[in-house]
Amino acid sequence: MGISINVGSMKNMKQDYSFLFQGMTTSSGGSLGNLNFLSDYASIKNGSYGKLMKAYYGKAGSSSKEVSSIVESSTSKKSTSTAKDSVKTLSEIEKAADSLKSSADDLLKTGSKSVFNKVDVEKTDKNGVTTTSKEYDTDAIYKSVSSFVSDYNKLIKQAGDAESTNIQHKTNSMIGATKANETLLSKVGITVNSDNTLSLDEKTFKESNMDTVKSLFNGNFSYGYRVSSQASLIDFAASSEAAKANTYNTKGSYNSTYSSGSLYDFGF
Repeated sequence: MGISINVGSMKNMKQDYSFLFQGMTTSSGGSLGNLNFLSDYASIKNGSYGKLMKAYYGKAGSSSKEVSSIVESSTSKKSTSTAKDSVKTLSEIEKAADSLKSSADDLLKTGSKSVFNKVDVEKTDKNGVTTTSKEYDTDAIYKSVSSFVSDYNKLIKQAGDAESTNIQHKTNSMIGATKANETLLSKVGITVNSDNTLSLDEKTFKESNMDTVKSLFNGNFSYGYRVSSQASLIDFAASSEAAKANTYNTKGSYNSTYSSGSLYDFGF
């Protein structure tokens, strides 16, 4: 009595070996009946069945590890953040915007804290006669405007690295406000450069009319007021962009900009 074993292809170890002996038939096509059971029992007893099972499930285990490795690799490389800029870039923009707002607000102060308050200035003429008059403290005003220009340039450079359209839009609005006042700025020694940064000439500034400087940087709706407002908006835009790095919001639900489907996009 001839016996054939239909185990199929074993090249990739993908056959379910629990069916190993169920395919045993006689050469005449009849079922072996109890012989199947006896063959199974013998294989289990001598250990060959166990070896086949270890080989099969060992292969399956490897596949599982491979899948886990792919998932782990994908999730480690993929970020759930939808922010267009790095945390470092956004942090630098926020710092620069805060600094500019602070220097602009210093120029906007009124009352006793205003840098534009006139102080007593004593002058002695060629005859040795000394007189006292109220004048602007040009040195103090120059120092404040110089800080403003420095902080303005830092923000222009930092925001220029941003890919966020919201940050770009707010920065362009600030640049627009500067260009709208370009002629007046030039009269007090401030030049708008081709890269949108500012240059301050000390000699020209100190020789200019301080009333003009005050009209530019002090008072509601002045140039300084507009820059302060735009700096706040840029700061807020950078902060909002940075918040997109969080998968969940404070209420425990997904952020509206987050797509959970991307988490499973492992490229299978």
